Amino acid sequence: MFPPPAALRCAQDRLEEKTLFERLGIPTAPWRPVAAAAELARAAADVGLPAVLKTRRLGYDGKGQTRLAPGDDLEAAWRRHGGAPSILEAFVAVRVRGLADRRARPRRRDGLLPARAQRAPRRHPPPEPRAAPGPGELQAQAEAWLERIMAELDYVGVLAVEFFVRDGALLANEMAPRVHNTGHWTIEGAAVSQFENHLRAVCGLPLGSTEAHSHAAMVNFIGRVPPAEAILAIPGCHFHDYGKAPRPGRKVGHATVRAADAASRSRRKSQRLLALVDDEAEAARRAARPA
Repeated sequence: MFPPPAALRCAQDRLEEKTLFERLGIPTAPWRPVAAAAELARAAADVGLPAVLKTRRLGYDGKGQTRLAPGDDLEAAWRRHGGAPSILEAFVAVRVRGLADRRARPRRRDGLLPARAQRAPRRHPPPEPRAAPGPGELQAQAEAWLERIMAELDYVGVLAVEFFVRDGALLANEMAPRVHNTGHWTIEGAAVSQFENHLRAVCGLPLGSTEAHSHAAMVNFIGRVPPAEAILAIPGCHFHDYGKAPRPGRKVGHATVRAADAASRSRRKSQRLLALVDDEAEAARRAARPA
């Protein structure tokens, strides 16, 4: 079965996931397992606060997470958290670089990855003289660690790994043994999409080129989808409605715009999409206000 069940088992349990990273020598933020209030106090002493308490299983897009600050009542926080087996992870205030099909680099906002928009392909600026590694070196390091994970799991298919960048170094956060939102732009923006390459891989077929054939920008729709007629009025816009019921914090669709010859053109189109998203969010806020 591909991807292998071992990969799914690790990705579904934060303790197994962190243990895998440690076993392979891949750095992570400091963390400790927590299964009781007393263990939370010891973990907080080891890891330090602020930190994030995360359920081992069933936590997704910020769910199952409780932020802890110095001075918080840890016993009360444990009760609010639900007492589920968890890990306590040191808080890392960083930029985020995702890795899906080894290309996308999204941002994090409100526990969602990515937040609102991303562009591809990314062009790294010329490196400045400094001791810390540049973006190209970080990319090479991320790919090397990804290969290490794939070899350990005998992995077949698309694997996404999220890294933090802190003080010029990478910290592995989590992985997803599947196609990932960070690669959805490849449907329209790459020679072969992550979805097609995933199927090619698990079916034993030759893999296709992942090269971007145009400048692409993808905008996520969180909570509600803007009117389809407004989205499709943007030239060259590709609209994906997931058919999900609207709900705050839920990703319900996305749209991708492309430009063959200038990144600035896809950026302008994505700004129009983001304006639609903001208008829709404001309409939702107005609707939720008491009369």
